[in-house]
Amino acid sequence: MPGPLAGIRVVDLSTVVAGPFATQILAELGAEIVKVEGPSGDILRAPGPARSPGMGAAFLNCNRGKDSVVLDLKQVGDRARLDDLVRSADILVHNMRMKAAARLGLDDARLRTINLGLITCAIVGFGQDGPYRDRPAYDDIVQAASGWADLERRAGGEPRYAPTIAADKTASLYVTTAISAALFHRARTGEGQAIEVPMFESMVSFLAVEHLAGLTFRPPLGPSGYARLLSKHRRPYPTRDGHIAVLPYNASHWRAVFRAAGREDWAQDAALGSDATRAAMIDTLYERLAGCLAQDTTEAWLSRLAPLDVPCTRVNRIEDLLDDPHLAATGFFEAVDHPTEGPLLATRPPVRFSRTPCGATRPAPPLDSGKP
Repeated sequence: MPGPLAGIRVVDLSTVVAGPFATQILAELGAEIVKVEGPSGDILRAPGPARSPGMGAAFLNCNRGKDSVVLDLKQVGDRARLDDLVRSADILVHNMRMKAAARLGLDDARLRTINLGLITCAIVGFGQDGPYRDRPAYDDIVQAASGWADLERRAGGEPRYAPTIAADKTASLYVTTAISAALFHRARTGEGQAIEVPMFESMVSFLAVEHLAGLTFRPPLGPSGYARLLSKHRRPYPTRDGHIAVLPYNASHWRAVFRAAGREDWAQDAALGSDATRAAMIDTLYERLAGCLAQDTTEAWLSRLAPLDVPCTRVNRIEDLLDDPHLAATGFFEAVDHPTEGPLLATRPPVRFSRTPCGATRPAPPLDSGKP
């Protein structure tokens, strides 16, 4: 059965991760994606590991289900070919700075003269009505500007970036949501429209949910930051033979853990009964938890806490996920055969649809292998 976006055609001029990750999700949902690349290809093709030049792992993991078409948009003839693609498209996505996009004829006003119903989505570093609009923006820059990097300092360390491409991928999820909403509007009205997804504002919105905290109120009722998440004691805890993640979240969880550790005195602490008092002593509680968990092995704690319905898990390495029994049961990792790169491992879409299932798509394309 076709996916929910079957019949939707996307012209994708985006590069690296902010954009390509979003359009891969659209491909997994059934959309046709025409990836337009310059003569040297998306720069994400270059980083390894790779079996062949231009087919690195990150590119393969971010561009499944797409056709690749090479166009040099500095050439008049290739801009005309792009216009032909736009005429048959439902959506155009790019992550160029807006002045550069306009120089290449990718401004929304001109594109709409070619296809009135077109939905355009520009992924930018900063919203175009603010003073930062022309600044370059990469993932690390947005993590720093949005407050993400400083949260690490507040949690007891030094400012640092997340060890994943957090800002790009967060923006990509906003892109898929915005495009879906614009398609719904067009289905009702016939109107296309321009979408702007700024990485900076997307990340600030993402973090503000819990970390705006007391600043939510006017006047403020306290500082920013969600105290539990910023505790220096919130971490995977050492056990006798490794590490474990344990998250007692309510009073019954805390009492169960302390009783399992033989600390009835802590289990009887009246402060555990109130959300407010637990929050006030969260550092103390986490210190107690760390001391308890160090007394036994990881497996012993998992077997003791899981029957008590206390949230807990072993601390997996990425390698461990390939043998995870739950992921195996759900068929999350899939073996695919790439036409040029040979056997590969891919992930299936994490979401499920009962009526319009999305599933495995074609592997990421070699450069200029598609048919526009």
